[in-house]
Amino acid sequence: MIRVDGLVKRFGDIHAVDGVSFACKAGEIYGLLGPNGAGKTTIFSMLAGLLAPDSGRVTVDGVDLASDPLGVKRGLGVVPQEVAVYEELTARENLGLWGGLYGLSGAELAAAVDRALDEVGLAGRSREPVQRFSGGMKRRLNLSLGLIHRPKAVLLDEPTVGIDPQARANILEVVRKTADAGAAIVYTTHYLEEAERLCDRIGIIDHGKLLAEGTLAELKALVAEEEVVTLFGGFDPAVARAEVERLPGVKVLVAEGGKLAFSSGGKGAAGLLGEIFGRGLAVDRVSIEPPSLNGLFLKLTGRELRD
Repeated sequence: MIRVDGLVKRFGDIHAVDGVSFACKAGEIYGLLGPNGAGKTTIFSMLAGLLAPDSGRVTVDGVDLASDPLGVKRGLGVVPQEVAVYEELTARENLGLWGGLYGLSGAELAAAVDRALDEVGLAGRSREPVQRFSGGMKRRLNLSLGLIHRPKAVLLDEPTVGIDPQARANILEVVRKTADAGAAIVYTTHYLEEAERLCDRIGIIDHGKLLAEGTLAELKALVAEEEVVTLFGGFDPAVARAEVERLPGVKVLVAEGGKLAFSSGGKGAAGLLGEIFGRGLAVDRVSIEPPSLNGLFLKLTGRELRD
């Protein structure tokens, strides 16, 4: 349904997106994960037709975005990270406006507005000005604006950032139902637990490149049995790195002020820690993480997802 082939975008000497390719089929949620500055926003801008790639191709339901941008956009739903609602209007008026822009009218538009309000749990507050809404309610309305026309393809850019657990649960439920109804969804998030719970397949991107992709099980298999060990303390990170890198099979992932993270290389973390403590490093606290998506993310990018 959504296909991306060899997307490239440069800003001067910066390769914001460097040959990215992936596909998202109907009924699938494809999670695009990466730290800040990885290239996700640039990719989304190109998928939405807001930014032209330097090279590469985007097709939606077999239609080339560059050849028929309006045709693609009619069947595309976009939910930006920033809440894009008119706060002086009611929720019902916001939905009516956006539904009309997508070509809905009359009884069809009225039914679509009622359905959208019900899906996100705002039917009881639909005639109040949006400026009275909580942050979570605005996020739910923001989602419904992108889904009012029942698009075949949907782009969701961190739709749950900064909201309460109840609003997040509602949004995730609506997203899952939208995919189950046949939509192809590309989804970005800074919450690994969301990606694990929601996404059928996941792509990990950093520095404009797609580093790995697959199902959650496939990605976890790339970590094998490696645990991620993180040391916190008053040690010099350069000295700590040098000491840890002497251990066979160990790979340092992060070395910065007061923090050193490394993969265990499939060996037991307890044994490794015994050797490390014997080297005299000033370690105050230790964290041991079993094989996980977060461990793979650290291994591939050297950064936390929230960095």
